[in-house]
Amino acid sequence: MTKAELIDAIANESGVSKSDAESAVGAFFNIVIASAKAGDKVTWQGFGSFSTSKSDARTGRNPQTGAPVSIAASTRMKFTASSTLKAALNPGRK
Repeated sequence: MTKAELIDAIANESGVSKSDAESAVGAFFNIVIASAKAGDKVTWQGFGSFSTSKSDARTGRNPQTGAPVSIAASTRMKFTASSTLKAALNPGRK
C-alpha cells in the first residue's frame, strides 16, 4: 500500500477529507520520529511499539573485493508487533 492509498483508505474509513487524513497521518509520523529522536518509545495498544536501537561502529567486508569497509555507528528504528496484532495475522496459531 502506498502513502496515497493509505490516505484514501483512512479518508474513506473515517469519513474525513483526504487533506484531513493526510494531515493526521503526517502528524502521527512526525510525532513518532520526534519521539524516536528523543529516545522515547511509542506504544500503540493492540498494534505494537516503535523504538530505537543503536548499533556500534564495526568493520565489514566488500562482497565483491573482500576489502575491509568501515561501517559507522547508527541508530535504527524498530517496530515490535503486539500479541494482539500477531494473533490477528496468524489465526489458528496458538
